[in-house]
Amino acid sequence: MRRAFFATAAAVILTFSANSAFSKRADANREAVLKIVTQIQRADYEGDRPALKRLFGELAPYVADAKLSSRVQYWRGFALWRRSLNGFNEAADPKELEDDLNQAVVEFDGATAKDPAFVDAKLAAGSCLMNLMYLNQKNPQRVQELMKRAVPLFAEAQKAAPENPRLSWVLGANYWYYTPERNGPDHARALQTYQTGLELAREARGTVIDPLEPSWGEPELLMNLAWANLHADVPDLTAADRYAHSALELVPYWHYVRDILIPQIQDAKAKTN
Repeated sequence: MRRAFFATAAAVILTFSANSAFSKRADANREAVLKIVTQIQRADYEGDRPALKRLFGELAPYVADAKLSSRVQYWRGFALWRRSLNGFNEAADPKELEDDLNQAVVEFDGATAKDPAFVDAKLAAGSCLMNLMYLNQKNPQRVQELMKRAVPLFAEAQKAAPENPRLSWVLGANYWYYTPERNGPDHARALQTYQTGLELAREARGTVIDPLEPSWGEPELLMNLAWANLHADVPDLTAADRYAHSALELVPYWHYVRDILIPQIQDAKAKTN
């Protein structure tokens, strides 16, 4: 009887020790991923494309962590998505931009496969596909293939989370260049979509508890409102300047806004004086 008791007790201790070790490893993985994700977001704003490529690779070992995998793949995709978007501002090699976007779609699709309710992964994949359409605009067949993949993703995202501010950010950009109903751009709808998204982002401030969940959006919507007002058919340079500086207040180290967009707005203002 005593032997059975001691054997049972030993088994309980071993199980507890194993669970404790697993919990510590899980906590360590999560902390490591959070650190890399923070660096990815910073590198995006700083326009540090080499860092984004490196950090994409640094997340690779954590894809195997079942509890973290869908979010790890999202942030891997995010790193390449933003590496490509920053590359557009630098006139990077189109082949390199396309490779980044294609791999980003793979990562976002992987995140969705592991968590079918993960709306942010779907809308990010859709955005990448739209950018791939731009890069392949001289290839109508490829454009149609990409469109067929993108449209259902946006439809699913709109149905599941219409108040997601990042959805407004992506859809606003789509409307700026092409609105199916008009068979062309709809700048007014794009501006309204950005404005709605900005209001949603401000309402959502502080509601995301888990830092691995996407919560970006407010600075990006301010930036797009600044850009859109600068490039509107009838530019509103006062609004463009206000939105750009509001974005910079939130992210003072944002390379694109500080070093590219605001100088463009200032040049436009100088030409009207």
